[in-house]
Amino acid sequence: MTPHRPPGPIGITPEIDSEASLHRENDSLRERLREAQETLDAIRNGDVDAVVVSGADNQPRVYTLETADQTYRLLVEEMQEGTLTLTRSGDILYCNRRLAELVETVPERVIGGSLKRFVAASDWPSVLDWIGAELKGELGIKTDQGRVVPTHVSFSALRGNDLGGEGVFCCIITDLTEQRRTGDQLRAAHVALLAQVAERERTERLLRHSQKMEAIGRLTGGIAHDFNNLLMVIIGGLSILDGAPPAERRQAIREGMRQAAERGAALTRQLLAFSRQKELHAKPISVPRYVEGMRELLDGSLRGTIALKTEFAAELWGIRVDEGELGIAILNLCVNARDAMPQGGTITITARNRPDIREYGLAGDFVELSVSDTGEGMDAETMARCLEPFYTTKGIGKGSGLGLAQVYGFAHGSEGSVQIESKAREGTKVLLLFPRSKEVPIPASASTDSRAGAVIGEQFRCRVLLVEDDAQVAFLTGAMLAELGYEVITATTAQAALDELAHTPDIGLVLSDIMMPGGMDGVALVREMRLRRIRPPVLLVSGFATAAKREAERAGIPLLSKPYTLSDLAAKLRDIIGSLSRSESPNYGVTPRDATTRTTEQPSAGPQPT
Repeated sequence: MTPHRPPGPIGITPEIDSEASLHRENDSLRERLREAQETLDAIRNGDVDAVVVSGADNQPRVYTLETADQTYRLLVEEMQEGTLTLTRSGDILYCNRRLAELVETVPERVIGGSLKRFVAASDWPSVLDWIGAELKGELGIKTDQGRVVPTHVSFSALRGNDLGGEGVFCCIITDLTEQRRTGDQLRAAHVALLAQVAERERTERLLRHSQKMEAIGRLTGGIAHDFNNLLMVIIGGLSILDGAPPAERRQAIREGMRQAAERGAALTRQLLAFSRQKELHAKPISVPRYVEGMRELLDGSLRGTIALKTEFAAELWGIRVDEGELGIAILNLCVNARDAMPQGGTITITARNRPDIREYGLAGDFVELSVSDTGEGMDAETMARCLEPFYTTKGIGKGSGLGLAQVYGFAHGSEGSVQIESKAREGTKVLLLFPRSKEVPIPASASTDSRAGAVIGEQFRCRVLLVEDDAQVAFLTGAMLAELGYEVITATTAQAALDELAHTPDIGLVLSDIMMPGGMDGVALVREMRLRRIRPPVLLVSGFATAAKREAERAGIPLLSKPYTLSDLAAKLRDIIGSLSRSESPNYGVTPRDATTRTTEQPSAGPQPT
């Protein structure tokens, strides 16, 4: 069966209609292709100003060739840098407004000319090289007004552009005038700042020198006065003893001289503690037990109109400090409090735990020991200077100004701190902060008589080489050694001591000062003895903690601090010789029945006492 097909128009079959439609479509396509070709030819010839394109929504879109590059042209014109296009030989094809402003003219006077017009003749060959090599650098650009503007220029080729085989290049020119001005200003400001710093340093040096001279002046007025008083007691006492006074009076004079000497030693300790040159011998201490042990001394230093109270927290932690310096610090604070209460009052010593403290530059567990009074207090000026050495508000002869300075040096040397709270007419409170110690406190040692334990056993006696350059100190130390039963040979320099050791093999011990003339100190003497394998042990003495003293400690050399008593010297020598006698049993020299003293002199040493 043949499928049914709908009938077409009368006289025309469907096949004939389809063929005619195809012919019409082909003709339409040919016409559109011709129009497109004409449009392209017109675009190529520059005869077309705009192109109308139908969009996706069948709405026409008009694109004018005149404004096709408007976006890019606006971008170039608004640039802050001068921009131009030019040929390889430097002919300018285009420039933006900023470039014309930079050379102080209008674009019409720039375009069509040569870049050579704006460049110094001597620089032009280099600029031509920069164009071809696409380089950049700084260049002085001449303006139409005759000025030279510092600039930075950068050349680059425009790819795909060619003018008769010469090529087209782009040049970006940046004005450096403001940068140079800013740089000059910065350099001038830097020079001015350096001058200010130099002037400030000079002023600070002058201020420090002035303060140093002021401190020296206070030193001569305070310390010298105190030492003169002490020396007066000693010298005056000696002159009286020369007259053979009665025994009772002689004993009182000797006791006064001894106290004066001890006060002088304490004053020296205060000086060294402030300068942190004094060696601190720290040990665990119970504050309540220590302060109560000082009660009699403190009561004797205060007037009857002053009451002393102590308040200690329960389960107070221990501290680790120098026992002697702690006592001096407490005594200094109590004496200052006494002097601040001429009409009487109350001094309170308190101590409490300060766990996990985070202030005053400290961190950790500390014990706060404070001394407060109900006295006159301090004004702002005195508060600002109270810790300065030699500064005092007391009258001449009433104080050296080292009390609080000693407290400051001791506290900081013990890894603690000092804080002062005071107001005029409201009293003063001085707080000492010391690190907590978990060690078991050691009871204070009992005092001994200067002669106790001085005499040593026969088995410890030996010949001692005393090395001391000061004639009076050498004489006194030799007398002390002779009193202890030692035979003494003296030398005034380290080199003389080495010579004596080489010629006297039976020397059992060397007692030498650290500080000596001749280029070789006590530590160097020990070092040389070890190099020469000279065996006698050495005991060094010093009254000043210098670098040489610290070196001696690192080397394990025994030390004895000046001033020392006969008992101190005897105990130290007994410990050294006794320990070596037990461990090595060397021959320590002769033990004569009558001790004598012999001196080895150097030509420059001067006379020695007989």
